[in-house]
Amino acid sequence: MAAVASFEHRQSAHCESGVVSGLLRSQGVELSEAMVFGLGAALAFAYIGLVRINEMPLISYRMPPRHILRRLRKVLRLPLKFETFSAPLAGERRLDELIAQGKLVGVQSSVFFLPYIPVDMRFHFNAHNLLVYGAEGGEYLISDPVFDAPTRSGAAELTRARFVRGVLAPKGLLYYFDGAPPPVDVAPLVPAALRSTCRTMLQPILPFVGVHGIRYLARKVQQVAAQAPRDYARRFVGHIVRMQEEIGTGGGGFRFLYAAFLQEAGRLLGNRNLQSLAMETTAIGDAWREFAYDAARMSKGRLPLDAGHLAARLRALADREAALFKAVAAES
Repeated sequence: MAAVASFEHRQSAHCESGVVSGLLRSQGVELSEAMVFGLGAALAFAYIGLVRINEMPLISYRMPPRHILRRLRKVLRLPLKFETFSAPLAGERRLDELIAQGKLVGVQSSVFFLPYIPVDMRFHFNAHNLLVYGAEGGEYLISDPVFDAPTRSGAAELTRARFVRGVLAPKGLLYYFDGAPPPVDVAPLVPAALRSTCRTMLQPILPFVGVHGIRYLARKVQQVAAQAPRDYARRFVGHIVRMQEEIGTGGGGFRFLYAAFLQEAGRLLGNRNLQSLAMETTAIGDAWREFAYDAARMSKGRLPLDAGHLAARLRALADREAALFKAVAAES
């Protein structure tokens, strides 16, 4: 058996921030998942029609996959090394080498082909992150941050998940610390992270990003309901719910995570206004969940499809998020 000594699995709200927190913790750097998410300036919104997920547009409530990894590597000056591979056999051999060296290894994979995920929970999303912390009996020992306990995967199954094709194809991505990270002083990094997220959400140019993107989605809901067949319109609304609550983009859950970051940032900086804004962020997360509840019932035919109602909820959310991030920007 090869395994990282004294590795501690912790369940997280989101795979990428959870993996980064776990990697840092393995090196004696204690950063909460919320702080990792916030320092990574990961909160966002985007409606990207050119990228298709299950033949529907990508609707994202976070920055693109690997954004947290790359930003934290830069701002914390982490010796984090990335490797991709052109052939599955080479990728599997390299993972085995790193495990034999006692490395804790981050992996990007497809959700659909991971054998430990229940069949009814699988979907085609290729940017799921997990940690491999050892091998035993022909299986990899896996810490998947969204599960409450460590799990396992056979080599063939994990390799298939790492080399799946399609949107966000992982290409066997591995990442690990190639040396010890330097000491971390978090407080000076918080204001820049706050400003970065505010710029993303309030940017004045792109109509499909940030609060403008939420309003853009409101228009799309009404447009689809008015022009497309009713069955397609219901599927479109159901897709919004899946992107928000199931397919790794986070929706209201990311707002809750960002609220926890604002609370922690407020304590670090002695800023009570940030802690008050954390409460509003939580309330906005609740409102996103209420929107998803109504939309899910409409998509399943339990309520009549009311595009005007859904669009009005989205516009109200855009207004609240615009006010929130203007207030956060004033504190940074």
